[in-house]
Amino acid sequence: MKVIDHIDRAILRTLQRDASLSQRALAEAVGLSQNACWKRLSALKKNGLLGQHTLRLDPAALGLGFTAFVMVRTRHHDHDWLTRFRKLVLAIPNITDFHRIAGEYDYLLKVIAHDMKDFDSVYRRLIEKIDLDTVTSHIVMEAIADNRELPL
Repeated sequence: MKVIDHIDRAILRTLQRDASLSQRALAEAVGLSQNACWKRLSALKKNGLLGQHTLRLDPAALGLGFTAFVMVRTRHHDHDWLTRFRKLVLAIPNITDFHRIAGEYDYLLKVIAHDMKDFDSVYRRLIEKIDLDTVTSHIVMEAIADNRELPL
């Protein structure tokens, strides 16, 4: 991992808040010339600290106001099963986050859906295609902090 200094951190913090800033506005925000800012951005990209530029959408405004976290436990831990499971999960667009975890459960999925009926169709699609030991869902009542910035 490349060591980053306070200027790099300022650039990354600023971009986390608004990745649509022009290079000029970014340079001004962090106190650099445009050329120096461009060189820093290029180095950050080259070193893998900057990924693709995306835009955060408001799920509720798009009619996707139902969120659930799904905990999955399996009896299978072999490579073939894991490959099939990953392929299945990644083929379901409502599953926006997918983590292999330690502890009582093996996987944590974040599901965004229109409503309970839509969530149920995602759930059925998940459990019908592959053998799972336990699937437990936790319905989100309120998102208090979601998609927070990384602590730089």
